[in-house]
Amino acid sequence: MKLTALMSAVLAAASLASPLAVQAQKVLKYAHFQPAAADQPKHAAALAMKEHVERATNGSVKVEIYPAGQFGKDQPTMEGLKLGTLEMAVAHDGAIATVHKPIGVLGIPFLYENHEHAWRVYDSAWLKGFSDDMVRKTGIRMLSVADNGVRHFTNSLRPIQTPADMKGMKMRIQPSPVYKTLVESLGASASAIPWAELPTALQQKVVDGQENGVTNILAASLFQHQKFATLDGHVYSVHAYMVNERFYQGLSAAERRAVDEGVQKASAIHRKMTADQDKNAKAILEKNGMQVYVPTAAQVGEFRRLAQPPVRAWAEAEIGKAYVDDLFKAIEATK
Repeated sequence: MKLTALMSAVLAAASLASPLAVQAQKVLKYAHFQPAAADQPKHAAALAMKEHVERATNGSVKVEIYPAGQFGKDQPTMEGLKLGTLEMAVAHDGAIATVHKPIGVLGIPFLYENHEHAWRVYDSAWLKGFSDDMVRKTGIRMLSVADNGVRHFTNSLRPIQTPADMKGMKMRIQPSPVYKTLVESLGASASAIPWAELPTALQQKVVDGQENGVTNILAASLFQHQKFATLDGHVYSVHAYMVNERFYQGLSAAERRAVDEGVQKASAIHRKMTADQDKNAKAILEKNGMQVYVPTAAQVGEFRRLAQPPVRAWAEAEIGKAYVDDLFKAIEATK
């Protein structure tokens, strides 16, 4: 009888301890698309996030990093985040659009005066409003926005100094009506080609040029097939830090605070590393053999005059005027 009573007490204690054990270590699976190298902004940021969260929660939240697209490409990663099979992801606007189309407003060209202006917008009340809308519609919360590089035009034919120089060019774009509208407004033809196929398409002259940030130009060695670069900075491309809402609300207040703080630390590292490349784009691309042209303010104004209105009109029609108006109000308020 004594043995039976002892076993009952042990089992009762175990049944009480089990929920505590589950609560004691929550696993946050964290996916991103860059290689697992310290010189990659997404991965350096992820390592900082992991260190902060695990230390600040005394190990009650364990962060597991899955780099280099281990959870799949754009849509599978975003679907995993939506369903909760993945707790956190850092993804570009094209990937986010597979589950939340309104992110496309950030593809409107020539929105900001510089990096710092963009960051003020993304750190303003605009983010909370956009994130709250995204939570309601997808179950995904956007915690911060960092850099995916300012996008520029490159090509193999001739220097692009004004929009007139783009007439007749075949320009690769990512599969997106935003970029199709942008490129065609400047007189070039747009060809949607997946990222993985881009180097071959440039090498085989399927297209004459493309548009990307310095980080991506270097990552895929696009300079091998592109002689000319024009630093027009037409789109401030983003990476957003997102978390599954059920997981986020299942954290204690202290754990949520640790995650929020960890994301802010990660985002700051991510922004600085990418912006440092953007701000040294001319020297970096020239070092890799490209001829680089920096448009004057008047020339950039001409690109903006032709490209922004049709893309903004597309966004108002296809995404919603309210989303566009909210963004432009934040842009004006943070100048």
